[in-house]
Amino acid sequence: MSIILSIKDLRKSYADGFEALKGISLDIKQGEILALLGPNGAGKTTLISTVCGITTPTSGSVMVGGHDIQTEFRAARKMIGLVPQEIALEPFETVWNTVRFSRGLFGYGSDNARIEEILRKLSLWDKRKNSIKELSGGMKRRVLIAKALAHEPRVLFLDEPTAGVDVELRKDMWEIVAELKQAGVTIILTTHYIEEAEAIADRVGVIDKGELLLVQDKGTLMAQMGKKQIEVMLTEPITDIPGSLSAHNLTLNGNGRTLVYTYDTNADRTGITTLLNDVAQAGLVLSDVQTRQSSLEEIFVNLVSGEAV
Repeated sequence: MSIILSIKDLRKSYADGFEALKGISLDIKQGEILALLGPNGAGKTTLISTVCGITTPTSGSVMVGGHDIQTEFRAARKMIGLVPQEIALEPFETVWNTVRFSRGLFGYGSDNARIEEILRKLSLWDKRKNSIKELSGGMKRRVLIAKALAHEPRVLFLDEPTAGVDVELRKDMWEIVAELKQAGVTIILTTHYIEEAEAIADRVGVIDKGELLLVQDKGTLMAQMGKKQIEVMLTEPITDIPGSLSAHNLTLNGNGRTLVYTYDTNADRTGITTLLNDVAQAGLVLSDVQTRQSSLEEIFVNLVSGEAV
């Protein structure tokens, strides 16, 4: 796939010396979904605002579909749709007019069929004559997405799109994102919900203190940095781990009924066979064995804290 968004050494500093972005470089392919994770104040929104032309960069470059965001602003911005964090909509305007007006802002003529298609896709068609103030918070977020899609952008930024919405609506939004991907739209998603990244992203980026710590394929990231655990459940509880098992660095959980062994999935030998043999030699009787993979949340927390995963 071709590169649709190219960010090179992007920096943003303020008069007081604060560096919000510290040399961000990132290429995003057409039609992929990138989840950008990071704590509050990490630089996620600043990065999006800079790419969208809302914030002026201190240095560096951004190309969208081959257009420079500074020297070819109109052409670049026309390719971008933005769903901001904050719900800023005219409360007394109707849903229909709100979305239709956004299309006109980018120089596109009236296209009622296109607006209808967007509203139906977002389950807003029955609300098209309602004023914004009559909508729930979740429906208002859908209107924000409809506004961002009205001019048919090729790159869509979703800045915390499911913040404050219930689980059912969040899953609906994931389905919408999947449909947009199928239509070839490139999506950059910032989120605090780790399960959101796990559910829909192709790649995951982690940003903290204005620096991009990594960008990696989601599956590869979990395989390379995640740990696996094997939980050995015993038929009878024990109070202490036998000394003969000390070499395995086990922990005892579950009211003394579960031995937990952590191992590297990339190691030449996992040590599981030796462990199970040693457990039997220690006179312990197994009732069950289970494995568990580190979650993306655990990987993320360790990356931001600077600890090894």
